[in-house]
Amino acid sequence: MTDDVSRSETPPPPRETRTGPGGQMTLLDHLEELRSVLIHSLVAVALASIGCWFLSSPLLDLLVAPLTASDNMVYFHQPVEAFLTRMKLAVVCGLFVVLPFVLLRVYRFVLPGLYENERKAVTPLLVASVALFYAGVAFAYLVLIPKVMAFMLNYATTYMQPLIGIGPYFAFVARLCLAFGLVFELPLVVLMLSSLGLVKPRTLWKGWRYALVVIVVMSALLTPPDIFSQLVMAGPVMLLYLGSVGVAMAVERRRNRRQLPGDSD
Repeated sequence: MTDDVSRSETPPPPRETRTGPGGQMTLLDHLEELRSVLIHSLVAVALASIGCWFLSSPLLDLLVAPLTASDNMVYFHQPVEAFLTRMKLAVVCGLFVVLPFVLLRVYRFVLPGLYENERKAVTPLLVASVALFYAGVAFAYLVLIPKVMAFMLNYATTYMQPLIGIGPYFAFVARLCLAFGLVFELPLVVLMLSSLGLVKPRTLWKGWRYALVVIVVMSALLTPPDIFSQLVMAGPVMLLYLGSVGVAMAVERRRNRRQLPGDSD
């Protein structure tokens, strides 16, 4: 009898807390938070893609504007090609719209593990990275693609007329926009590497010839297989490289001035 009473009065074992020793998050907590970030990001992309689907018709007209401006048409060669292209366009535009939200969720995930000075540095870098990516996409769509299409279609003759499929054309535009969105991050990458002391701005300046070779090779890999697209991409990227090296040099001079004796007063 007493054994049964003592068993009934024994308190249940304490539940596992969400924080580890010292109030820090455990590995399971980090995984749970990462799962939340992924779910929220996927839901945001899905909702934005659904919204863009209802706008896919005007978005498609906007996509083919560089062609229709010169009285050219696009065609779909398979019954499902038009539907799949509109669906891909809706997903890409949805991701493009919610990209700041996705990066913000990732930023909030890594924020607790950063020191105060690191937070002050990461915040403007995050804003700059999004702005540079959008600038690269805008440059590709507004400047590069119309010039590339006009140059390519100029080779048509009386007996050789373009018959452009919407699927390959969408892949062409998406590839160029993504490539330029990424390469426009070059100034930010150079600035970060020089700020961390991994590379010296003067070394980058002296090695501009090697950088030109690398840029040309990357342009050949990221752009369609024609020399005009590669040259049009390599030129702006080289200017971005030289401009980023100049910015890194200015940052280095400012940092050196701060380290001089008496400047802290």
